[in-house]
Amino acid sequence: MLVTMQPERKGMILGEGMMFGFVLFAGAYYMHKSLARERKLQEQKKNFLLSVTHELKSPLASIKLLLQTIQKRDLTKVQILDFIDKSLLDIERLDDMVENMLLASKIENSSYTFPKAKFSLSVLVDSVVNRLQISRCDGNQQIINAEIEPKIEITGDKFALTSVVTNLIENAIKYSKPCEVVEVKLFAKDGYIHFHVADHGIGIADIEKNRIFDRFYRVGSEETRNTKGTGLGLYIVKQVLDKHEASIKVKDNRPVGSIFEVVFG
Repeated sequence: MLVTMQPERKGMILGEGMMFGFVLFAGAYYMHKSLARERKLQEQKKNFLLSVTHELKSPLASIKLLLQTIQKRDLTKVQILDFIDKSLLDIERLDDMVENMLLASKIENSSYTFPKAKFSLSVLVDSVVNRLQISRCDGNQQIINAEIEPKIEITGDKFALTSVVTNLIENAIKYSKPCEVVEVKLFAKDGYIHFHVADHGIGIADIEKNRIFDRFYRVGSEETRNTKGTGLGLYIVKQVLDKHEASIKVKDNRPVGSIFEVVFG
């Protein structure tokens, strides 16, 4: 109608109409994309809550059973100490999960300041390895093979970097078969500090390598979803390393598995 009424302005009217149509289409596209992203985030949050519920119930049930056994049965001192050790391991697992959730929440809300001080990274890595080490499995095979260069010091947030080391090693153990060797290396080279964690587990598809550091994200295969986890560990790792101006890369291990390489400048 506008073209009929004002033929001399045909070019301008058609141009404005095309621009309006383009803006409308672009707006609809980005709205659809935003809604899809929001739905995905809500689904991830739902899965996170279900995972947390399971993660809490499992060690609590184990601790309860162990304590009830001590209470109701006439056990030897060796058996009692063994049950107490197992209970303490479950408590440490709960403590790690709670610390992860608190740290992730503080990072998300920008309320964590990352206080930094100089400390021994060698001692930190060694202590985490010793805590997570399963000294013997079937076939007398060690689960963590650690090569830690002594006297490596770093200036950083010791609490947050402990979470980085713990999450990377626990992830390697979690996604490996029972008693598979996990290799941990800490060394200095050309003025840089390198921390590597390698496993021989299920590996990570190339398409997912850039997404594993997203909050709540977990690798999507059915085999992976059957493993324990909340999807916060690698998110915390990436956020903490960014605050320390450190990089992290994910590579394929050979013949199977993954290698996480952290480099501090």
